[in-house]
Amino acid sequence: MNRMNIFWFRRDLRLEDNIGLHHALNTGLKVIPIFIFDTEILSKLQNKNDRRVDYIHQALQQIHQELKKHNSGLRVYYGSPIDIFRKLAEDFTIDTVFCNRDYEPQALQRDRQVADLLSKHHIYFRDFKDQVIFEKNNILKSDLSPYTVFTPYSKKWKENLTTIETFSTNWDHFANDEEISEIISLKEIGFEETDLKFIKPKLDADIIDSYGNYRDFPAMDRTTHLGIALRFGTISIRKCVQYAVKHSEVWLNELIWREFFMQILYHYPSVVHQCFKKKYENIPWRNDEDEFKAWCEGKTGYPIVDAGMRELNETGFMHNRVRMITASFLTKHLLIDWRWGEAYFAEKLLDYDLAANNGNWQWAAGCGCDAAPYFRIFNPYEQTKKFDKDTQYIRKWLPVDYIEEPIVDHTNARERALKVYKEALAE
Repeated sequence: MNRMNIFWFRRDLRLEDNIGLHHALNTGLKVIPIFIFDTEILSKLQNKNDRRVDYIHQALQQIHQELKKHNSGLRVYYGSPIDIFRKLAEDFTIDTVFCNRDYEPQALQRDRQVADLLSKHHIYFRDFKDQVIFEKNNILKSDLSPYTVFTPYSKKWKENLTTIETFSTNWDHFANDEEISEIISLKEIGFEETDLKFIKPKLDADIIDSYGNYRDFPAMDRTTHLGIALRFGTISIRKCVQYAVKHSEVWLNELIWREFFMQILYHYPSVVHQCFKKKYENIPWRNDEDEFKAWCEGKTGYPIVDAGMRELNETGFMHNRVRMITASFLTKHLLIDWRWGEAYFAEKLLDYDLAANNGNWQWAAGCGCDAAPYFRIFNPYEQTKKFDKDTQYIRKWLPVDYIEEPIVDHTNARERALKVYKEALAE
């Protein structure tokens, strides 16, 4: 049997400008493209109608249909990556497995295990930087330590940015695989189709060019909605940055925040479960379960908070300004551990990304790197006046007969939070 390469799709579900795929196709050997629905990851998802799984599945179907035009196809597996690669090593004569890097602690551990297994079969494992412009130790301080404050990080990031290269796809080098007519169905992996319709993401010039002017107003819906595309790599980060550099400094900064939190997670993996600023572990969170339930259900009596939570529960999306307001409310007004909120968002958000979700929740709670100071407590009423003054957003997501008594008084809750934080941090 002829030697072949494998390209393993993960967080890069596209055929264009895919660095690992480009390198796999340029070795001269035929390439078998694969995707693995990892049973360990899927087993943690409680909702069998999870739109994210459907999004991935639809993106894979699109890749498969495109490959079929070139007499190839995508092999989609369901199981543990170790078991799948053990079987692939028996079924094919594999030279190298190519993929693009992931930076989350569990993903890094998985890749080490896969690389070890492959080496026992004399198969190379090559991974590439694809989902970020700068990774790992690309952007460091002069003393070679990682940045933990965004502003100097972003300044260095921009200084280091040169010409952005995009990568071609050599269609001739995909392995002929016409025997695969259909990829594995959602039912076969224990999930259901949802109301989500995958549309190939594109850059909306109208939205991006005026992003800085309108992004804070939730009723206007003038954000890119590219979070899920960047999360699963259905759009190339290089394409996004190329456009942002020319058209929107504000959006470019958002893309840099994404990389900032990724490198924080890479260098400080303990942030997954712990406060970046260790002192904040002293905060005696109230963790009232009834109040947490009210927050989750959008029944706090604070209209902007409740509108945001209902939008999230119904659609899997929440406007970024409202994410900040709801997170501040949970951690400051209710004094509920940021980890509770982070886990709830992780379950619900279509664009859930561990690094960004964790980084933003710790920012809201004041305990993260580059954190907002603990005494910055968003006033939901003032935020409404400023960003939803005609209550268009609120009215969109709250029923006409919405009447909820506020579960806490803003002034009292603010004073309580200041006192609790101050005393805990003084210890």
